Amino acid sequence: MPKMKTRKSVAKKVKVTGTGKLKRRASGQNHYNSRNTGDETRSKRKDQSIFKTEEQNIRRAIPYARTK
Repeated sequence: MPKMKTRKSVAKKVKVTGTGKLKRRASGQNHYNSRNTGDETRSKRKDQSIFKTEEQNIRRAIPYARTK
């Protein structure tokens, strides 16, 4: 059976943690951020976890990433 191809666009947007969870960058960080509150700005710096329903599709796109 041939190797499966990794979808590079997805692999670049998602990070797999040591425990196998998926993390992504917070959205809305590029411009118009001066109007945000301090709490909102600080929360955008952190990586966000991915919803369980989306996680199944993403794992199919990156077959050789570490799984749980």
